[in-house]
Amino acid sequence: MKKVTQGPQTSFYPLPTMLIGAMVDGKPNFMTAVYGGLANAKPPMLSVGIVRSRYTWGAIKIGAAFSVNIPSAAQAREVDFCGMESGSKTNKVERCGFTVFYGDLKTAPLIEQCPVNLECVAAHIMDFGVHSLVIADIIQTHVSEDCLTDGALDPMKVDPLVFLTAPARKYVRIGAVVGDAFKMGKELQ
Repeated sequence: MKKVTQGPQTSFYPLPTMLIGAMVDGKPNFMTAVYGGLANAKPPMLSVGIVRSRYTWGAIKIGAAFSVNIPSAAQAREVDFCGMESGSKTNKVERCGFTVFYGDLKTAPLIEQCPVNLECVAAHIMDFGVHSLVIADIIQTHVSEDCLTDGALDPMKVDPLVFLTAPARKYVRIGAVVGDAFKMGKELQ
């Protein structure tokens, strides 16, 4: 297969769609982020890239509590809105009809309607270009009961929303199962 070079790009798929929550000026605010993922298994940590000009960024610093809310595909409209509108001008909680709750950290606002919520504490922050990369400890995970199978999180029931970068610029669902991990590769052993 012939390859064509296209220079440095952010061609990495899929990008998880996250609603980052923090207390900003005494009220809960949520912003959309798509640059992020798991950073470590033990202890559980995640990474998220946040543009420093965002309103929510002002509340995130080393030791700060914040949330990562994983929306379902049914919440695409709210996710898109939270990525386009600034919390400095609009009450996103009210506009999106979010029900906010607080968990163990007491200061990280969580969205009840999202099937998965992670309470986090910023452990490391690195500045790159317009983004800062936040590496955070996952302190607690909240999962909607209807997204569990035999007591464990079932990603297919979450129906997570993922983002495709340009030129597509679309929100999509995860697709069909291709095969069993740690099993199908054995055919090549």
